Amino acid sequence: MDVQLEHQIQMLGELLLRHGLMLATAESCTGGGVAQVLTSVSGSSHWFERGFVTYSNQSKKEMLGLPDAVLQEYGAVSEQTVRAMAEGALHHSHAQVSLAVSGIAGPGGGTLDKPVGTVWLGWAGLGLPTLSRCEHFRGDREQVRYQAMIASLQGVLDMLADWSVDGCH
Repeated sequence: MDVQLEHQIQMLGELLLRHGLMLATAESCTGGGVAQVLTSVSGSSHWFERGFVTYSNQSKKEMLGLPDAVLQEYGAVSEQTVRAMAEGALHHSHAQVSLAVSGIAGPGGGTLDKPVGTVWLGWAGLGLPTLSRCEHFRGDREQVRYQAMIASLQGVLDMLADWSVDGCH
């Protein structure tokens, strides 16, 4: 694990512990990579609740409760889907905070509307509005997945930095 990722995870764990929160992940294109790096840190069981690897649309519906209509109308790589994934991770876990990742890591699968490197990220927290953002990462499959992991974790850090400010804890 590189220094940037290790530092992010250390900060994330400290913030989650400070707020008494647990994190859940809902991952598609990262294939469980976020959960893997989180659990590589000793003591992460105190703040990481569970991870959902929902690579297929069927798994998104079964494990996270995504409505079929959302997937049919917007597709797996969309703001609506990633927001529903983040919210579904909260509803199907004991976590208070979640992150979600869905994208096209490549090398194939891209379209004109959603080229390779398009990744939607989502974050949900109990008592907070669900957030989402689209990124367009460059590089090969592993580089896109790595950048998606970094961005998803940074989003949780940003959300937790505002947690007390919003009066949630």
